[in-house]
Amino acid sequence: MSGTKPALKAAKAALDANKYQDAIDQAKVVLETEADNYHANVFLGRALEKLDQNQDSEEAYKAAIGRKDNDPLAWQGLVGLYEKQAGKKLDDYHGAAIRLAELHMNEYVEQRVSNDKIRCQAVVHKYTGNAHKYGSRAQYKRSLEVLLPTTTLYDYLEGRILQPAFTYSKIADIVEAEEREKINTEIGQRRTRLGAKIDQVTSEVKREVLENSPLESLYENIINWTHDDEIRRQYEEKLLQHAYDTLIVVPTPKKAAKREQVQKMAQGLVILKHPFLLAWTIELDWKDGANIEEMDAGLFREFIALFPDVGLSKLLKGFLHSDVSPFPKPADSAQEQNEESEHNFPLSREDGLILMTEGMEESSSSILAHRIMGLMYLHLEEYEGAAATARQGLQRVSNESGMSGLTLESLFDAMRIILAAALVQFQAPRHHPEAMELFENVLHRKSTESSALIGIGLILEEQGEYVKAIDYFDRALKRTSDPKIKAEAAWCKALNGDNETSLHELEVCLQKMEGSDTRIKLLRSQTLYRVGMCIWNRDTSNKARKNREGAYAQFLASLQADLNYAPAYTILGIYYADYGRDKKRARKCFQKAFELSSSEVDAAERLAQSFARSGEWDLVEIVARRVIESGKVRAAPGSRKRGVSWPFAALGVVELNNQEYPKSIVSFQSALRSSPENYHCWVGLGESYHNSGRYIAATKAFEHAQQLEETSEDGSVKDHWFTKYMLANVKRELGQYDDAIAGYQEVLTLRPTEFGVSIALLQSLVEGAWHSIELGFFGRAAGAAGEALNVAKSVAKEHHEAFNLWKAVGDACSIFSYASAYASRLPAQVLLSLLEADIDFQVYNVLAEIDGISAETLQTLIRHSQQTPAPLQLSISAAVLAHKRAIHACVNDFHARAVAWYNLGWTEHRAHICSHDGRRTESKKKPLKHLKASVQAFKRAIELEAGNAEFWNSLGIVTTELNPKVSQHSFVRSLYLNDKNARVWTNLGVLYLIQNDVQLAHEAFTRAQSSDPDYAQAWLGQGLLAKQMGEVNEARKLFTHAFEIADSSSPIVKRQFAVSTFDHLLSSPLSSSTSAIQPLFALHQLCSQVSADFALQHLSSLLAERVGDFGDAAATLGQVTSNLEAEYETSESQVILMRFALAKADLSRAQLAERNFEAAAENAETALNLSEEEDVKNQARQRLRLSAHMTAGLAYYYQGTMDQAIIMFRSALEETQGNPDIVCLLAQVLWAKGGNEERNVAREQLFDCVENHPDHSGAIILLGVIAVLDDDRDTIEAVTADLEGLRTRDTLAAQNKSKVAQLLMIISALFPGEEGQNASEISQATTTTMLAPSQPHGWLQLADISDESHPAEMAVLTATKAAPPGGNLDANDLSKAYAGTRRLDDAQRAIMVAPWAVQAWEALA
Repeated sequence: MSGTKPALKAAKAALDANKYQDAIDQAKVVLETEADNYHANVFLGRALEKLDQNQDSEEAYKAAIGRKDNDPLAWQGLVGLYEKQAGKKLDDYHGAAIRLAELHMNEYVEQRVSNDKIRCQAVVHKYTGNAHKYGSRAQYKRSLEVLLPTTTLYDYLEGRILQPAFTYSKIADIVEAEEREKINTEIGQRRTRLGAKIDQVTSEVKREVLENSPLESLYENIINWTHDDEIRRQYEEKLLQHAYDTLIVVPTPKKAAKREQVQKMAQGLVILKHPFLLAWTIELDWKDGANIEEMDAGLFREFIALFPDVGLSKLLKGFLHSDVSPFPKPADSAQEQNEESEHNFPLSREDGLILMTEGMEESSSSILAHRIMGLMYLHLEEYEGAAATARQGLQRVSNESGMSGLTLESLFDAMRIILAAALVQFQAPRHHPEAMELFENVLHRKSTESSALIGIGLILEEQGEYVKAIDYFDRALKRTSDPKIKAEAAWCKALNGDNETSLHELEVCLQKMEGSDTRIKLLRSQTLYRVGMCIWNRDTSNKARKNREGAYAQFLASLQADLNYAPAYTILGIYYADYGRDKKRARKCFQKAFELSSSEVDAAERLAQSFARSGEWDLVEIVARRVIESGKVRAAPGSRKRGVSWPFAALGVVELNNQEYPKSIVSFQSALRSSPENYHCWVGLGESYHNSGRYIAATKAFEHAQQLEETSEDGSVKDHWFTKYMLANVKRELGQYDDAIAGYQEVLTLRPTEFGVSIALLQSLVEGAWHSIELGFFGRAAGAAGEALNVAKSVAKEHHEAFNLWKAVGDACSIFSYASAYASRLPAQVLLSLLEADIDFQVYNVLAEIDGISAETLQTLIRHSQQTPAPLQLSISAAVLAHKRAIHACVNDFHARAVAWYNLGWTEHRAHICSHDGRRTESKKKPLKHLKASVQAFKRAIELEAGNAEFWNSLGIVTTELNPKVSQHSFVRSLYLNDKNARVWTNLGVLYLIQNDVQLAHEAFTRAQSSDPDYAQAWLGQGLLAKQMGEVNEARKLFTHAFEIADSSSPIVKRQFAVSTFDHLLSSPLSSSTSAIQPLFALHQLCSQVSADFALQHLSSLLAERVGDFGDAAATLGQVTSNLEAEYETSESQVILMRFALAKADLSRAQLAERNFEAAAENAETALNLSEEEDVKNQARQRLRLSAHMTAGLAYYYQGTMDQAIIMFRSALEETQGNPDIVCLLAQVLWAKGGNEERNVAREQLFDCVENHPDHSGAIILLGVIAVLDDDRDTIEAVTADLEGLRTRDTLAAQNKSKVAQLLMIISALFPGEEGQNASEISQATTTTMLAPSQPHGWLQLADISDESHPAEMAVLTATKAAPPGGNLDANDLSKAYAGTRRLDDAQRAIMVAPWAVQAWEALA
């Protein structure tokens, strides 16, 4: 120890001299010998601190403290070191500062050193200052906790440090800031989680923070330590607010304790009359009183005084001054009279209501406000407002109950009673089920609650349950003697039929209804009215009801008591209307009653009937809407009382007249819900559906109305015919013309003079005829058009000036031009008599100077009625005349006149078309008179209605040939008016196509296709364009698509489709015969439309021949040859002669197929003779003669005249220069003749043919068959090699491949190789199968020689795929494949496919 003292002194001296390094060295010298030397460590720490070596300095101080913990010297150094570091070691500073302060305190206690208090205070003050300056909120709060009374230093330093209240307030401020920050941070983080809801997240975060919050303890300490009452109240408010916020978020089990705390604090602040709104709100809203009378009026007044500008104060002030308040008015209190406060001046009723309304808007979260305002609305009979307010109030009570944990049962019941009472009256009986449920809910807990008993009684009274209603009223009367309830019970007895008892009880109630109060007057007026109704219903005779001293006097007395009582006006109106014979006064009474109350349904009905009779439909609508809005018309669910339907029916009629069809549908449906058996409503509903285009629904509605007609027995249903008429209209709109026509005819049997029905029948016949034209039923169309003309004749007898009549006549005549094959069905005499009846013939001279059809034309037709012109010509002329008469019929109708000219224009255009259909004359000059007349007609139509796009389109069509520029202008104008019309774009494209402008034509057709992809003419135009560009296949596809989507009225679509398909069949020899079926049908229809076109008939016969209908082909060709012969005799044209020869050649071929060999040979010889002298030996002539030679040769062959057959074949061979097909036919005929010489010639011909045409399969096959028959093995070997190479070619037709396979199979069977016959056959069949696995022939051969079932099944599978439309396999081969499976079901299929096939029947056997 003695050795270290010099070093310690040297270290101390060095420190004093600020030689810190020397001090360090000296201190270390001491520590080397005495490591735990206290002073050496202190000196070392101090020196290091001066040299800013803080970490080493701290370690040195701690080493010294470890040696002497109770010595303040080292602690002072350590505290100084921490203080110097500006908050970097603030947490360590905290412990060191407290320890140093405690050491100073202990020195004072032990040694009574006065300076130690100052030192202790300085240490604490520096530490808190350093924490405040450099530390976080948490570190500063920790430093302040040193100054709290709960620490050991507080008693020692009391008076030298801050007051506890101030310290607590600073800590509270810090905690508040920390909690706010934590809440906001946590909410921001959690709300981004999946499925997070902001309300739930906020509640969870606040619960976590507030439950563990120290703020309430801090607030209580501030309240306890402060001497300032203002600060105390401030923190009492904060404490209550914090406790209330915690109560809201804590879980239910913890709410009770917290709620008691909140209630206790709130009551304390209220008792002190401290103006903290939350405390007063809690006190007022948590008061669970059954009645408002249980509340403290003094509390209300104190609240008003403390919070005069709060919304609830305004509402309470208005309430206390109102009649609905059960408390004494402020003016009645002596104390209030002595006070001169601006808040206590008396209020009028209006001002009080305004004040309450304003207060309600400002205090929308207050339960008490909703309760009081609901009572006020009930008092004012504002039931809608009462219901809305009560609903909101119930929601507030529910929210408050959930937040506070209070049951608030009485508040719930009070709100339910207010809501139910409002719902009883508001739009009664619409909300009665809900009101009943609310009342029953209250009675379940409070069985004697009079308000609920009365409410249920009123509902039952409205529902007609009078006995039950009386029971509920009697139960309520046990707790109250209100005369209103007694009167209501008595009125129920009257409604139940007990008028005498009711009358007596009502008179007793009247005696108790004295007073000048408005409500008493109303009640008295109501009771007097009910007394009058008892007298009125007691004796229903006219004499009793007319008695002015009876019920009438009571009704007047009722109005004297209250002039605004609406039911009294209603019954007085009924009295004046039914008994007083004063319609004017009755109407005034009804109007007054309805003005006072829209619930007066009887008065409204009488008014609506009156307005309807006078045609005032706008007033009918007003009345009906007001009644509907009143809510009285709908019956409550479950009620025995039916709803009122007439307001909905009346509204539906008004909307139907206004063409508001969707609205009228809704109205009639609503009416039918109340009166499902109302016939007129069903008719109105059906008419609304019909006019809105919902025809299926309209059909059901009218059919239901017809059922009501059949079941009606009371005579309420009249005019049965109207339903049938409307149903026929619907059928007509649906396109069911047969049903519509039958319906109109049935109506006409009941109402034969009904013009509208007759016109509808006429129009339906015409529309049905047009529909048949579109479907291709031309005969049916002609029949309907003829019937229409007969109907028109009967209509014209009474209404010959009707525009629709002559339009229908013109259309009916035009129909025969679209079905020219049936033009003979035109009733000429009926038509002529119709045109000449009741008219000045000069009417028919319109445009006569252009079209040549005039009155003279008609007169000529009439004079020569027995020698009428061709039916087609007559129909066209009559159509033109009918439309001219239609123009005369609508001379006074601007729009109809435009339509009439438009119709005449199209008829003239149709006349022009028909004049060029049929035969083609050699003259190039075409008559244009009808076309020019059409142009004039369309111009007249445009002059009358220039904005009609269809008129411009029509003008463009008829001027296409006359003036292309005008035509283009017309189409462009039409597109300007309607650019979405595909027909106009198509017509414009045709114009461009005629003018050879391919690009513009293509663009126009494309626009048409985009506007309407289903418009066939646009696709036809594209096809014509493709044909003109040489794209034949593309054109054929477009024609086919156009035909598939087109109707049957367009001849050009069918013509182009048939011609393009036939050309394709000629160029595709492998095409199936089924491909000709559709064009054949198209040509059949086309021939019905254009019966005089011989070229189309000829083409139809060729297609019929291809599909195997030889009879139809022969019949058609016979007609063609007859017509061509007649035409040749007239014109002697060589062109006609060649057509005749060609027709004869084709006819002979058809007769050959029908096995009419003699006629076939004769016609073929005729064709050869006619074509022999033809100068121009063109390809057509060569084909004609070849066909004739072949046909004649085959006909002679089958007749047995072989020599003639050989001559024909030799001639064909010579003319065709050795055609291999003819060689084959000649060889077969020679072989069939049977002579050796002929057979040798046949062999030679075939060898030469094979040599010249080595690829001709027919010659090789035929040569192989002859070799097999001759047993010529050398030839067989050569032919077999050729056949083996032939069947590998892809170009060989499937039918020829089958022949090759059969021949090779026969050769392998008759001339087997070394492997044997069976193996040779199997090898040959297997090879055939491998070469064509998708064809059934190889599989059939395998099935025949094999016992396995798989080849037969594969034969069926491949055959079904190769059959049309998948391939060209014929029915015989398919039947053979089915028969080969040896199964019963397949045998039946084989017979069904080919009933003539023997193998099919053998398989079945």
